[in-house]
Amino acid sequence: MNKVLISFFCYIALNLQAYAALQPGDSAPNFQARASLAGEEFDFSLDDALSQGPVVVYFYPSAFTRGCNIQAHEFAVNMESFVAAGASVIGVSLDSIERLNDFSSDPEYCAGKLAVASDVTGDITRSYDLAVRQRRDGMTDTRGIAVDHDLAERITFIVLPDGTIAETIGGISPLENVQQSLEAVQRLQ
Repeated sequence: MNKVLISFFCYIALNLQAYAALQPGDSAPNFQARASLAGEEFDFSLDDALSQGPVVVYFYPSAFTRGCNIQAHEFAVNMESFVAAGASVIGVSLDSIERLNDFSSDPEYCAGKLAVASDVTGDITRSYDLAVRQRRDGMTDTRGIAVDHDLAERITFIVLPDGTIAETIGGISPLENVQQSLEAVQRLQ
C-alpha cells in the first residue's frame, strides 16, 4: 500500500509541476540569449523572432540525453514544415553555449537545422514558471560526458506574434511534443 501511495503522490507532484507553467492567454516573457545554429553562435531575441511570426519555444532538460536527442532530431526532421507554417523554433536549456554548439551541429540531433539557446542561470526557464531540478550526481550524457548543470522541465510554448501564449504542451513524450507543436502552428495558418 505504501508503494501505491508514494507512486500516487509522485504522479500528482509531477503533474502539478507541469500545470505550474504559463498557460494559453498568458504573456510570454521576452528574453534574449546566446544561441547556436549549426555550431555558430548568435544572439537570439524572442521579440525579434516574433516580428517574423509565431515562435515555438521549447524547454528541455539537457543536450545529448535520450529524450532530448529524440526531440531535437524530430524538430530538425520537421523544420521545413514549421517554416512552411510560418513559425520558427528555439530550444532552451541550461546547457552551456559550448555544449549547444556541438548539439546544434550534430547530424543525428539538431542537424544544423534547429537553433538552441543557453540559459545557464535558469532565469529564462523560471520566468516561464517552469521547474528547474538538480541533476543526479554522476549524471552523464549519451556521449559519456558529465552533465554539469541543472535540468529544465520539458515543456513547449507556442507564442503568437503579439507575445501571448497560444498553447502549452507538456507531460507527453518528446515525439508527441514535436507533433503537437507542429499541429498547433499549422492551426494558426
